[in-house]
Amino acid sequence: MRSVSSLIVDEARTWIGTPYIHQMAARGAGTDCLGLVRGVWRAVVGSEPERPPAYSMDWSEPQGHELLWSAAMRHLVPKTATQPECGDVILFRMREGGVAKHLGIQSEVGAAPRFIHAYSGHGVVESPLSKPWARRIVARFQFPHLEAD
Repeated sequence: MRSVSSLIVDEARTWIGTPYIHQMAARGAGTDCLGLVRGVWRAVVGSEPERPPAYSMDWSEPQGHELLWSAAMRHLVPKTATQPECGDVILFRMREGGVAKHLGIQSEVGAAPRFIHAYSGHGVVESPLSKPWARRIVARFQFPHLEAD
């Protein structure tokens, strides 16, 4: 029996190589960071609980509203930032004073932590969760509690 966290990470890894295309969520065709999490949700959880509205590259920045964080709070399970686990959805603030607007899925923990994310100019990649990335983390979430196969 596989754990839920391994199902999430395994599914996220099937998206590696998908081109970065803003507002898309189609494995192999195109996705952004939110689309990656949406696609993993569909594969592991089922139907999406809501469809995001059309959003610009500076989504919620002019207003200063934490729209992505609010959506994560509605559908994911918040957890402490100090206990990373594989399969966690990680929310990043890309610049100080800005809104949190980047997501990834933790794929490795320990001495060499890694995460999978859709990154403009790179597509879906698995990256080291280096100090520059780690210091941008503002929240961690789990997918809803599920039973593994």
